[in-house]
Amino acid sequence: MSREVFKARTKAFALRVINLVDALPSDAVSATLGRQLLRAGTSVAANYRAAVRGRSPADFVAKMGIVEEECDESLFWMELLIESRRLNAERVSELMREGSEILAITVASIKTARRVR
Repeated sequence: MSREVFKARTKAFALRVINLVDALPSDAVSATLGRQLLRAGTSVAANYRAAVRGRSPADFVAKMGIVEEECDESLFWMELLIESRRLNAERVSELMREGSEILAITVASIKTARRVR
């Protein structure tokens, strides 16, 4: 997968997270978990863009590590929203699948970049 395709994919993930958070119920727990999800979910795309522009292979690996952490954290917040019954699991299953795929691609990219160094 090219960098441009993955850049577009992470941006689409961020936009879907924005729309999901915007549709959450209006209560204190949803607001708190939603803010966390919004921060982590949009950070995936922003940090991937930063990784692509990394100044060295080590910089790329470090920034991709942040992408990995933020993507995994996004999945965690979605799990909490489901388990606290703020979201229906079916509603976010596709977004969670996409997050899991982005996470797997990120981990594979980090492993490849470490081998190339």
